[in-house]
Amino acid sequence: TAITMVDPEGALVSIDPTMPTNSPNRAFRINELKTEVTNRLAMLEKRVELEGLKVVEIEKCKNDLKKLRDEMTSRGGGRSMIQIRDVPSYPKYTLSQETIEALKKPTFDVWHWEHNEMLSCLEYMYHDLGLVKEFNMNPITLKRWLLGIQENYRSNPFHNFRHCFCVSQMMYGMINLCNLPEKMTLTDMGILMTAAVCHDLDHPGYNNTYQINARTELAVRYNDISPLENHHCAVAFQILSLPECNIFANVELEAYKQIRQAIITLILATDMARHGEILDSFKHKVDSFDFTNEEHVTCLKMVLIKCCDISNEVRPTEVAEPWVDCLLEEYFMQSDREKTEGLPVAPFMDRDKVTKPTAQIGFIKFVLIPMFETVMKLFPQIEEIMVQPLRDSRDHYEELKQIDDAMTEKKKTENMSLGGKKK
Repeated sequence: TAITMVDPEGALVSIDPTMPTNSPNRAFRINELKTEVTNRLAMLEKRVELEGLKVVEIEKCKNDLKKLRDEMTSRGGGRSMIQIRDVPSYPKYTLSQETIEALKKPTFDVWHWEHNEMLSCLEYMYHDLGLVKEFNMNPITLKRWLLGIQENYRSNPFHNFRHCFCVSQMMYGMINLCNLPEKMTLTDMGILMTAAVCHDLDHPGYNNTYQINARTELAVRYNDISPLENHHCAVAFQILSLPECNIFANVELEAYKQIRQAIITLILATDMARHGEILDSFKHKVDSFDFTNEEHVTCLKMVLIKCCDISNEVRPTEVAEPWVDCLLEEYFMQSDREKTEGLPVAPFMDRDKVTKPTAQIGFIKFVLIPMFETVMKLFPQIEEIMVQPLRDSRDHYEELKQIDDAMTEKKKTENMSLGGKKK
């Protein structure tokens, strides 16, 4: 039985003969302990209260910052808020065999799909190409990463998540059509697909020319050098830096560094200001192309992502034409703002000067067809399914232009005739 003794002041008295007697100063006083604990609790409660107030202040600051960022965003600046939804937040769709086959072709109708369905299609592509296995991806991490990607595309008329899906689906189509897995590594496939998925992340809807002329935050940050493409890269790797979204988490550090650098190279290649430089480089290599030459393969990957990025006119007219309307809407939003802000306006973006045929003919004739015909030297199989539709699209818009010109001429004649009658 344990026996305890206390002195008149409540201090414990040792009754173990091996222990020295407590002095009054060293005694373990219960009342003093209670007072000390009570004081300590009161102090902690006060601190909690103060910290709580700080939390409120921090939240208020965060809200103020968010408002400020949103305001900057509306003025064409950049933002860096990475939003991630919980997983699984979209239903798993069982893709029919018909859809699986259609996904591999440029004729795929991208307008028939909801966001959740597009996410499932992208998820399927990663599994089908063997990328989940190759990079030892956690399938839930892949889902979460795709959700993070989708949430960081803005609701622009053109540069939105559906455009991201279009480019990625065209890349998947070209990988299959050109039998790339037989000629390049699975790592190359992962780089091509991931760069396509990320290539326009957080696009503000105003191009590099606007960013530079308006001296936006992005232009200042990146010294007027491909501000948007640099921003897309930065957001891509901000998302990948989140452990729950890092699809390359199980890749060795050195391999990851190479993958990261390769993805950056491809996304930066989508700046159309570099179009001539990149295509010329590829033209010099294509006649003696060597798939064992790293420089050759890198150049090919840059051209492939460029092809996919601007590939809408490869698609059937009923799929391609709505994209022209979307692009012109985005162009007109920019040119209207440029006029308001006293900035230079490009004629091809001016609603008072451009028409659908004039917007498309030059682009198809001088940008798309030369690039795809150069790729065709290496992959002749793309002629029928990709190059011929471009030629057909050029002819279609030239016919439309002839009709427009005839209508304009008719109006001029009528006006002149009316003018003569008035006199």
